[in-house]
Amino acid sequence: MSTISYLEAIVVGGLQGITELFPVSSLGHSVILPALIGGNWAKDLDVSTPESPYLAFIVGLHVATAAALLLFFWRDWIRIIGGFVTSIRYRRISTDAERLAWLIVLATIPVGIAGLLLEHTFRTVLGRPMPAAAFLFANGLVLFLGEYLRRRAAPIGVGASSVPVGASAASVGGSAGAGVAGRDDSLMRSTDPDAGVDDRDADLRSDARLAGLTLKRGVLIGCAQILALLPGISRSGATMVAGLTQGLSHRDAARFSFLLATPVILAAGALKVPDLFGPLGAGIHGQILAGSIASFVCAYVAVKFLERYFRTRTLVPFAIYCLVAGAVSFVVLAAR
Repeated sequence: MSTISYLEAIVVGGLQGITELFPVSSLGHSVILPALIGGNWAKDLDVSTPESPYLAFIVGLHVATAAALLLFFWRDWIRIIGGFVTSIRYRRISTDAERLAWLIVLATIPVGIAGLLLEHTFRTVLGRPMPAAAFLFANGLVLFLGEYLRRRAAPIGVGASSVPVGASAASVGGSAGAGVAGRDDSLMRSTDPDAGVDDRDADLRSDARLAGLTLKRGVLIGCAQILALLPGISRSGATMVAGLTQGLSHRDAARFSFLLATPVILAAGALKVPDLFGPLGAGIHGQILAGSIASFVCAYVAVKFLERYFRTRTLVPFAIYCLVAGAVSFVVLAAR
């Protein structure tokens, strides 16, 4: 008999799709929400249980979320994959697509290794409601810190289309006064370096700026994903904060975060796909499908919203939410 109901599957699936991309931690919410609801939800949806069917369910949700990201950024991925192929074929790293492809590859390696070594330990030891609530509160502090530090970061300039991976940030569009990404004096509003530009052209310009990151900066941003192994710390939030401190605008930091997350989420799902067809997935295939559909739809809507949102807004509202939600959840759970 299934231990996950269709209602649980759809609610958690939708929640996963939204919180995986919003900088508020999907794993943290997947741990905290069932505990707050209590009853069968707390019993059925316990991610810290070593052989829980919930693990197989979560795998399906992650694959669906990655599929939504692939669909939304399909033009970018065609360019990136094409750049990787031409780079290997001609043994060069010269175009924006080639540089961005290698930045993503190299920036993904650290979190891949850390995930293989630490994921099980972190999930079973820290994947409990109260630690997750504490980390969610900490996530809010990290987001606030990122907004503070971004004002001190050297900006990645706008308008560079061919900058070596090893080029310094100062060499990228250094004289583009109106094209300074993410450098304003307000903590409540971001700047859009591509205001008034057609969406497709804006994407190309954004990819060019990302390709202008130095290798050191790109890998540093990728390493921030390791923090997401802690339930309550957001993958997108951590990488966005890292991107802001390295001079990216909010929009560019968000795009790089989503591009970095896609192969990581897909790889994590691929490693555990056999669980969907093994004992852990027995009896819940229908629930996995229902939850995955909810996750796919919500993730697509979420990334579409955030891609627009971060053109003019900041992480501050999400930081406030994490502080309040984390503190309230911790108090409620501690009082039980």
